[in-house]
Amino acid sequence: MEIKVGCCGFPKARSKYYECFKVVEVQQTFYQPPTPMTVARWRAEAPADFEFTLKAWQLITHESKSPTYRRLTLSWPQKRLDLCGSFKPTNEVRWAWERTRDVAVSLKAKIVVFQTPASFRPSAPNKETLKKFFHEADRGDLLLVWEPRGDWSVGEVYEICRELNLTHGVDPFKSDPSFGEVRYFRIHGITGYRHRFSQEDLEALQQKCRGKCYCLFNNVSMWTDALAFQELMNARERSQEKTRREI
Repeated sequence: MEIKVGCCGFPKARSKYYECFKVVEVQQTFYQPPTPMTVARWRAEAPADFEFTLKAWQLITHESKSPTYRRLTLSWPQKRLDLCGSFKPTNEVRWAWERTRDVAVSLKAKIVVFQTPASFRPSAPNKETLKKFFHEADRGDLLLVWEPRGDWSVGEVYEICRELNLTHGVDPFKSDPSFGEVRYFRIHGITGYRHRFSQEDLEALQQKCRGKCYCLFNNVSMWTDALAFQELMNARERSQEKTRREI
C-alpha cells in the first residue's frame, strides 16, 4: 500500500507542515487562485518530494449564489458571474479551468478535485454539462477527482466516472468509492466539521485504505487527527517489517 496522509489546507505554518506531512490539498484555489508568484514560492519552499493536490476553482462547479463567492476577489458584474458554475459551456468556465490547470502545473500537482454542491443535482441538464466539460477539458496528465454531494446514486456516479475517467472522491465514513484506481478520501468528520476522531475511528479508517490512497482530513482537529492517523499507519508498517524480518 501507498498511503499519503495530510490536511485540506494548511492548519499550521507551511514550514511546520512540510516537516510533518508529504501532501496537502490546497483550498485557496477553490475560492480564488493565488498569483503565479505565490504559487512559485510555495513550490520552491516545499521539499522536492512534497505533493500538492488542489480544489478546482468554484467558478467551474458552484453557481454565483453560493455563499463561497463572498471570498471571490474578481470584480466581475453579476451578469458575467451568472455564466459561471455547474460546468456551464461558457468562456468564463473554460477560463476558470485554464487558471486552475496552470496552478496545478506550477505546483507539479498530479490531482485536481472537483467538489460539486448538493444543489448540483443529478438532473439530465446537469449530467449533460458535466459530461461536455470533462470531455472537452484539457487535462494533460492530471488525475481528476469528482466529489459529488447530494442525492447522486452509486450507479449514476459509477457510470459517469467510468465514462469520463474520473476518480470518485468520497468521505470514507459516508460511502465507499465507486470508481478509480486511486482512493481519494476527503475526511470531513463523522458528525460534522467539529468531530474529533477517536482511536477507534482511525482504526476503522485504516481498514478502508487499500492500494494507493490519499487521506486528507478536513475537520476542526485536522492537524492532530492527521498526525494520529499517520502514526497509526507508521506503527502498522513497523509491525509488518518486524514480522518480515522474523520469518
